[in-house]
Amino acid sequence: METCTLPAASTSTHRIGYARVSTAGQNLDSQTDALNKAGCGRIFTDKMTGSRMDRPGWDQMMAYVRPGYAVVVTELSRMTRSLLDLLETAKVLEQRNINLVSLRESIDTTSATGRCFLSMMGAIHQMERELRAERAAAGRASAKARGKTGGRPRTDVAKLENARILYENSGKSAAEVCAAAGVGRRTFFAYLAKLKKTHASGSEGVL
Repeated sequence: METCTLPAASTSTHRIGYARVSTAGQNLDSQTDALNKAGCGRIFTDKMTGSRMDRPGWDQMMAYVRPGYAVVVTELSRMTRSLLDLLETAKVLEQRNINLVSLRESIDTTSATGRCFLSMMGAIHQMERELRAERAAAGRASAKARGKTGGRPRTDVAKLENARILYENSGKSAAEVCAAAGVGRRTFFAYLAKLKKTHASGSEGVL
């Protein structure tokens, strides 16, 4: 764990940076440079895995920040490893009146757009949970009808659908929504092409 204190201008005193790498051999320079450029008056760092229970730099930062401050990261993956973890972290920050800024995904909860984006991700997460439950129930019913038990479909359709909804409604780029949803760009575009083809076939059938 390292803590960097930088000369803070009046415009950066409430912007606090956080940087993390997964191993001690990785370099934090690119992240700290970007955070410094973004106007962070202080930067907390960790060199370890993404476990929330073992991040002394993050814990020190959370003890340091005050209401009205903004926690700045270069990308969401430096702060969290899953959508659920992101939503839980964002909720804690919101309860403490602390803003969140992610440079790569262009998320800034000081703006209405940034808050809306996180709200959409929360709604999509809830929808994903419900869809999974529905698919699991349908799968069990189908297997029971065929005299089979166990197993569940191996698919990333829920993540791809999350990415599609964000892509079509948030104004974010494909790279940004793929990073947020945890899917690859090639897989995402293949999914969009498949949907387009399916819709086109359906339209032809109607005609």
